[in-house]
Amino acid sequence: MAKKKLWSIVKVLLKIGVTLALIYYIFQKIPFQDVKKLYLTSNLSFLFLALLAFFFSQVISSWRLLSFLNAIGLDLKFWFNLRLYLLGMFYNVALPGGIGGDGYKVYLLRRKFKIPTKRIFLALFFDRLSGLWAVGFISVILILFIPKINIPATWPLAALLLGTPVYYLALRKFFPDYSRNFIINHLKAGLVQSLQLIAVILILLSQRFTGKFSPYLFSFLLSSIAALINIGIGGLGVRDVFMAHASDIFDINQNLAVFITFTFWLISVVVSLAGVWFVYRSKEFASAPTEEEAKAFEKEADAAIEEKQNLR
Repeated sequence: MAKKKLWSIVKVLLKIGVTLALIYYIFQKIPFQDVKKLYLTSNLSFLFLALLAFFFSQVISSWRLLSFLNAIGLDLKFWFNLRLYLLGMFYNVALPGGIGGDGYKVYLLRRKFKIPTKRIFLALFFDRLSGLWAVGFISVILILFIPKINIPATWPLAALLLGTPVYYLALRKFFPDYSRNFIINHLKAGLVQSLQLIAVILILLSQRFTGKFSPYLFSFLLSSIAALINIGIGGLGVRDVFMAHASDIFDINQNLAVFITFTFWLISVVVSLAGVWFVYRSKEFASAPTEEEAKAFEKEADAAIEEKQNLR
């Protein structure tokens, strides 16, 4: 146990160190004063609307996850699941090297409903996979509006049209429980990504932007995939570095690109703070695992994570 505690501390320190290093790198490329000026000249009304768009994207995202959890027999109510989802967001920020938001959701649901850890982990995994599908779908559409991407439009369209049924058939054959409501769940995933892109557009409009949105939106979607490399705190730094380099490829304003990703991260942190309420006000969510429960959960979680990685 001492080694695990030490490793948890080391992971937190590493994530903080990597995040600070990435931020330092960004501000070596882009003067901090330039980004600061963008904040001082921002239209706060548009930033508030961006926050609302992101918040509603998370409401829809929790609804999508609820469908996957219902499919494995978890009879959760929408409000309960939304509270748990917001609490998970908060833990992702507050516990970057610990159990994290997903781990806490798995622990609490397993304890409350006595369902194997593996099934809950897979529900979360396929929920995220539907989100990646939505990113790919919207990216293909945006490619058609970006001349800089010099490939025939039929290629990404063909990949999408052929890949989606293969994805569905594989899911239905090997994981039939998680393939239920496939179309509805993936429409929800598309709505989540669309609301987040609306948030990005509103962030751009806060700077009275009048140019082409598509290169910024496409770069942002790709940065979301890059942020899945869980080396920073909530994607901070990773997205910013990616967007800064994407600006060289797509001829977008570098300062504005970093302003988008950093503002989006700040908005996500503000929304995640809603989860603090449930830490202090809800006994149902705030109760900590006993030592025996923690040991049992760690063993099951390690096995589930190993299987989840094998799926990739």
